[in-house]
Amino acid sequence: MKPQLEMKKNQELTTDSEQFPRRDQREQQQQQCQRRVADDAADSSSFSSPLTCSSSSSSFASYSLSLSCWTMMILLLIFNAPLPASSSTAIGNWMNLGVQGYEVWRNPQLYMVGAQPLCTQIPGLSPGQAKLCQLYQDHMSSVGRGARAGIAECQWQFRYRRWNCSTVEDSTVFGPVLQIGSREAAFAHSIAAAGVVHSISRACREGQLSSCGCSRALRPKNLNQEWIWGGCGDNIEYGYKFTQGFVDVREREKNYKRGSREQGRSLMNLHNNEAGRRAVIKKARVTCKCHGVSGSCSLVTCWQQLASFREIGDFMKDKYDGATEVRVNKRGRLQVKNAQYNLPTANDLVYLDESPDYCLRNKTIGSFGTYGRPCNRTSAGMDGCNLMCCGRGYNTLKTTVKERCKCKFHWCCHVECKTCIKTVDVHTCK
Repeated sequence: MKPQLEMKKNQELTTDSEQFPRRDQREQQQQQCQRRVADDAADSSSFSSPLTCSSSSSSFASYSLSLSCWTMMILLLIFNAPLPASSSTAIGNWMNLGVQGYEVWRNPQLYMVGAQPLCTQIPGLSPGQAKLCQLYQDHMSSVGRGARAGIAECQWQFRYRRWNCSTVEDSTVFGPVLQIGSREAAFAHSIAAAGVVHSISRACREGQLSSCGCSRALRPKNLNQEWIWGGCGDNIEYGYKFTQGFVDVREREKNYKRGSREQGRSLMNLHNNEAGRRAVIKKARVTCKCHGVSGSCSLVTCWQQLASFREIGDFMKDKYDGATEVRVNKRGRLQVKNAQYNLPTANDLVYLDESPDYCLRNKTIGSFGTYGRPCNRTSAGMDGCNLMCCGRGYNTLKTTVKERCKCKFHWCCHVECKTCIKTVDVHTCK
């Protein structure tokens, strides 16, 4: 299985997530994979690196047998292990780990009920995710932080849009809106997956997880030969692999009719999950630090480091703006709906359905509408009153605000500011 998308002449998109080993192939490879995965579990440094680092970014390279074995063993584990009797199999979204589930992992003593596992206390996990949750309980707080970061970044990137990534008070996190195969759903899935990769990778570096440590990525070929490749880098290799197993299993454990709309939506989610994970890899960079007496820089140490999550969010927002509409064909593969458009790469987002306009409140689709939303009267963009208010007009209210002004720095060492009061116009949609 290959982790990248193959672009075929008939404009079909094929992902590794839809290509599973047959039963006879599993039996032939199972013994070899068990040995390899056992080595991986014993030492995270045995994971083959999916990264080829450079001084500016990290590019995605081919995977070795260890990733295939890792994925296969997760599938074998999920399909063979007994299901936990819990509410975690209820309809919902795994991103709930970053909302309701986040409190469970921050204060586990408050949620322990007899011998019932903590993973059964979190609604929204699929059966396979609940099993992985039980096996990797020390990872779940990092998964929750990653999901939480993804939700917060979504809200930041869409703060001036009609749909502003609002959450609801249940395990679906975003409500019915994610049931539509829209650009917004594509972004939400990709940024959440990116958040988990980012969080797990950083947790490995900080020694918070028992099964991984600092990155063992290969030395970049174009790095100065006099510089030392070492330090403790973010373990993006492990973060990618764990996130792929945990997030994608929700789609892999389902068996839809070939060519059905449900299968198409599953393939869409898998594609966008992968795009989010690859964004973390693409934006990673090599960081170096000088060592020496009086800043002489006689020794330079370099390591692999994650980009800020804001930078990743900005990158994914650009992918959202350029997302490609696709459809599922009778052979059960995604293909570009309009043949005039270029094929999307594995780094791009895809969607099945056109987005609603989100102008009016609609509980069925999960739209909160734009009534009462602030808008910019002078802007021609999405935050402008014309577009934000969907042509309904806007109300103007004069209000007074207090802000710090005329700040001065005093040696040493504090800043002194005055408080200024001014009157501003606030525009809100009708």
